[in-house]
Amino acid sequence: MTSNHLRARLLRAAALSLLLLTSLGWSQDRAESATQAERPLIVAVKTAPPFVIATDDGYDGLAVALWEDIARENGWNYQYQQMGLAELLDAVAEGRADVGLGALTVTAEREQRLDFSHPLTSSGTGIAVRADDRGSWGSAIRALISPGFLKVVAALGGLLLLIGFLIWLAERRRNPEQFGGGAGSGIGNGFWFAAVTMTTVGYGDKAPITPAGRFLALLWMFAALIIVSSFTAAITSALTVQHLSARIENTDDLVGKRVGSLRDSTSAAWLSNEGFSARLFDDLDPALDQLEKGELDAVLYDAPLLNYRISESHRDRLRLLPITVERQDYALALPNNSPLREALNTALLRRIAAPDWDDFLRREIGDATAH
Repeated sequence: MTSNHLRARLLRAAALSLLLLTSLGWSQDRAESATQAERPLIVAVKTAPPFVIATDDGYDGLAVALWEDIARENGWNYQYQQMGLAELLDAVAEGRADVGLGALTVTAEREQRLDFSHPLTSSGTGIAVRADDRGSWGSAIRALISPGFLKVVAALGGLLLLIGFLIWLAERRRNPEQFGGGAGSGIGNGFWFAAVTMTTVGYGDKAPITPAGRFLALLWMFAALIIVSSFTAAITSALTVQHLSARIENTDDLVGKRVGSLRDSTSAAWLSNEGFSARLFDDLDPALDQLEKGELDAVLYDAPLLNYRISESHRDRLRLLPITVERQDYALALPNNSPLREALNTALLRRIAAPDWDDFLRREIGDATAH
């Protein structure tokens, strides 16, 4: 056999092998594509109104409505699986779920593990406080029973008792009709005289007749003018300080306050990074209940979720401050290099550009401002 014949046979064998490999690869790709087309997508959902709301018929909310529009446009079959937040992120990152829906904020840490769609909407961490923190009879009553105010009242009562005792000593022998009797009765009458004199009521039912008693009464009249002015200032100061110290209008006012948030949330991470000690909850409702009862001073969490829960269950009792602590972008979660990402984002951007998008957002998540 000549070298030319051998070379020709080798070339034919190589071409045949390449053809067989290509045919096998094409067949395998077709089989995989068919399997993918037949398999419903696994959509992990974390209930988080208003993004994902559990209903008797399944799920509703902003993220669910958008996903179902996108899936319908692309002809995707899918099935929902309820998960916790950590479980959902793990399932998407490991490819056990094809899409994740919830109030999912885009963070650098999460971006390292999985991928995200374009943002559905942007908001931030909100601060919920009691509605009466802006001023009410409740806050005034709390101020009147504050330790500082009670100390002022106790000091005034002690001074009135001292003046009443001195008047009794000066008048008990020569004026027994008004300041006589036992020590308790006489000092009580002296206390009454000191009180009505200080307040300038002056009923005239009690009056000293001795020189010492009248001199003491004259000194007390002038001193009472100063004391009443000081007492009025102390009341005003106690009310003002208590009212201002209870108010929360920005993040600086959180210092020294009892703050709540949700465990493993971005708001809890922000509080920790800023050095705030927070009471952490597994669900938002218990945190808002404690805020309403006065056991917490503020609750920090995603503004759209706070706004939704306050509107649903705590209207007129709690309010959301018209500020945001830090920006948050909400998106759908996808595994890294997901083949769905391009089609999903295209459909999402088309929906966001629709004329009714702003109305859709207001209807789904409301306006996260103070009530």
